This record gives sequence, C-alpha cells and structure tokens, in this order.
Amino acid sequence: MPTISSNKPYRVGRSRTGLGLFATKPIKKGDKIIRYFGPLLDSKKKDEDAIENKYLFELTNRWTIDGSIRENLARYINHACRPNAESDVRPRKRKVFIRAIKNIEPGDEINYDYGTDYFKAYLKPIGCKCDACEKKRKKKRAEARAERLRLKEKAERKAEKLAAERAKAKEKAAPKVKPNGAKANGKLNGKHLNGHSYMKAAGKKGVASKRGGARALYA
Repeated sequence: MPTISSNKPYRVGRSRTGLGLFATKPIKKGDKIIRYFGPLLDSKKKDEDAIENKYLFELTNRWTIDGSIRENLARYINHACRPNAESDVRPRKRKVFIRAIKNIEPGDEINYDYGTDYFKAYLKPIGCKCDACEKKRKKKRAEARAERLRLKEKAERKAEKLAAERAKAKEKAAPKVKPNGAKANGKLNGKHLNGHSYMKAAGKKGVASKRGGARALYA
C-alpha cells in the first residue's frame, strides 16, 4: 500500500467493497481533497484506445486518464449513489480533482458518483454496495419479512376459522341420542306413566282382568 504524507487529510483503509479512502481530518464542503491522475490516453491511437481497466477517467471524446497507476491514490475512492464528494473535471487542463460537497468528518469514507456509464458496466451487474443502496436492500428485506409474516398470520387465522366452522357443522349434523329414562310419547322405560304394565292386545290370547281371572278373547 502506498505511503501517504501525514499532512494529507485522508488514508487508505478497508471498506465494504475492499479498499477505500477515508478522511483523517475534518474536510469542509467545497475543499479539494485529492487529484485523480495518470497517463493520458489518446483515443486516436489504436494501442491506447484499446486499453481497458476500471480506472479510466474520460475527460473528452479524445482524452482519457488511465488512473490505474499505484501513485494515484484517488483510485481508491469508491462509488456512492449519495456521495459526500464529486469529480471536478477540467478538460482544457486535462485534470480531475475530487472535492467535497459536504462536510466530511474524520473516519468517514470519501466517495463520489462514478456516473451512469460506469454504473451500468461495472456496478449494476454485481449490485451497488454503497451505504444508500445497502440501506435500500435492508429496507426491502425487512418489508419482505413483514409481508411473509402477515401472510402467514392471515393463513393461520383462515385455517382456525375453517376448523371452527367444520367442527360446528359436524356437531350440528351428529344425531341426538336421548339419555336413559328420558320421556318419550308418554312412556317411561316401557311403562305407562300411571304405573300400569303396557301390553299390546293384538296377538295375545287373553289379558288379566281386574278381578284376577282370565277371560278369553275372540276375534
């Protein structure tokens, strides 16, 4: 890792995406932080136009800075969708500076927006990992969890309601069994309610008289 002078307001350190540039001193809004530099590539020269890497910074249609050299510490600055710095491009001087657009406190990671073309080519396929996008993903995950829980509770309530309805229908459809000794058609266990024995006369040869004698029955 390249050495950095102690009077510089930044340092290279570990970031969520690998390495990043972090403030070591307070940086005020509008301050220049660092210059993005490297060899100039001329697009009119085929060998230079054919160079491809992640650190190319296009100044004009013709000139591009190849910032892949080790001395270019600005190449460690990561992209952010809601950055605290921006690139100050000066095409005529063929220079680029990174300056603060917010007050940056010691320990804060310095970042700027790489632009639409870079985002589509390098970040979108793997997913942007800046703080703003990470917060969006966390929010979406939380919302998804809440929705799954809501649907689960809804399904449980529906299942409980259905089970209760089925139990009620089953109870309603079940035959009613009368307990022993229950009153039915004025009879109690085969006897008249007045205590006399009950016998069908039909099919019997005779019945007992009140006087105790037997009397024949004729058709």
